[in-house]
Amino acid sequence: MTDANNTRQVAIHPITSAVREIVRIFDKLGFSVADGPEIETDYYNFEALNFPKDHPARDMQDTFWLPDGRVLRTQTSDVQIHFMEEHEPPIRIIAPGKVYRSEATDMKHEAQFYQFEGLVVDKKGKINLGHLKGIVEYFFKEFFGDNTEVRMRPGFFPFVEPALEFDVRLVGEGVPEKLQGKWIEVMGSGMVHRNVLSNAGLDPEKYQGFAFGTGIERLAMMRWMIDDIRNFHHGDMRFVHKFIAELEQVDKIKDK
Repeated sequence: MTDANNTRQVAIHPITSAVREIVRIFDKLGFSVADGPEIETDYYNFEALNFPKDHPARDMQDTFWLPDGRVLRTQTSDVQIHFMEEHEPPIRIIAPGKVYRSEATDMKHEAQFYQFEGLVVDKKGKINLGHLKGIVEYFFKEFFGDNTEVRMRPGFFPFVEPALEFDVRLVGEGVPEKLQGKWIEVMGSGMVHRNVLSNAGLDPEKYQGFAFGTGIERLAMMRWMIDDIRNFHHGDMRFVHKFIAELEQVDKIKDK
């Protein structure tokens, strides 16, 4: 594809663009990228992450269970356990990847979507909630721009304690009318639960950490004003061709 100036261009899927941008931002903060299996055992998807046996997320309406008792992972948090089992702290990773939920699809929900998980673990006293807050605020301002307000509030997730949720509000000129003045819930986070550290083979008396995670489509919808999450996955190339990047810029990103 070429423009009027004969500059070669290429269409980049917005999920790919978002993942590349996320990796670029966290690379500057010293994070590496980790990966894990999309087909998981109950242990890594639930039990090791401190989900009680009676937690509703284990029910069939939320989880795709396979005949052999394994699941299509419901969050990228499984990567936390795998990585902590295999690496000694200090740990500083992000884990982008596809996850699955057995639920009806609509403009804001899909049965498959992308998340990225962040994890930092170190000796006690070296990291705290202040570091979590600073990293998350830095990320959102880099991803959405300086005219971004961030707030955190209490939440609940079995694998962190205390648990926090982050909301974002875009301000200033150029913000679409439907987003003006609105706080959007975008990220769950918190200090890694001591049970999770123990399950991964780390001594909670010696180590502590924090984790954070969010849906990549949600970030892309806010950044590029995409109205329907189903557009990301229906395979219509007309949607992808709306997102054009010069080939030279793409190559620079790939080289990193």
